[in-house]
Amino acid sequence: MIEISPQKVVHVIFQARRERGAQGPLRAFIEGLNEDEQAHLTAIAWIGRGAFEADDFAEAVATAFSEKSTPTADYLMGMPHLSENLEAGLDALDIDVSDVEEDFL
Repeated sequence: MIEISPQKVVHVIFQARRERGAQGPLRAFIEGLNEDEQAHLTAIAWIGRGAFEADDFAEAVATAFSEKSTPTADYLMGMPHLSENLEAGLDALDIDVSDVEEDFL
């Protein structure tokens, strides 16, 4: 079960697209997530970039917890294609966010 709301993931996607240079609000948002949400967000990004399959989501979350060595915001914001990875991860997990995306447009 995914323990981060689709709204929060979409929020990160839109902020990552918008804030190529100024990343303060995105950093603050990610840092404001609880540890479970941060691990699940990381797992979604990993699935989106192909490091894990959607069927291995639980393993990806466990790995996000066990291998965390830097702050999650630093790690995710250092990912070159964060927004694309998150979008692909949501798609792979069959999570429809079309209704949520409308709130951000």
